[in-house]
Amino acid sequence: MWKKALILLPMMILLAGCASTITNLSAQRQIRNAVNLYPIEVSLDSRQQALKWETVQPYIIVGTDSYPMRQVKYMQNRWECLVPVPANVNSLTYHYKFDYQVNDFGGPKKSSASSHSYKLLIVEP
Repeated sequence: MWKKALILLPMMILLAGCASTITNLSAQRQIRNAVNLYPIEVSLDSRQQALKWETVQPYIIVGTDSYPMRQVKYMQNRWECLVPVPANVNSLTYHYKFDYQVNDFGGPKKSSASSHSYKLLIVEP
């Protein structure tokens, strides 16, 4: 039993060291507005030293549509986007997808990370 644990311990430490955390910074409820555009914001924290921050490109995925996000000024790890929600829709289910590059043997390598799903409720004023 102990031998198996000792064999798995270095692998668990290695995987924990590369963990990324995606944090949804958006409100779960927003009041319906006249233009039907709603702000969504996210942050990405990573201990992965090989991550090339200048290559990070996040997207909001809504069904089959994807919306590229733009970086918040003066912040390295935060992005925002205005997402359209039709006037006849009261909720929006979405998740985040991050495309980026990591330094690897032989040069940069493409990688990605996704969040779990979130739900935005649109409430009447």
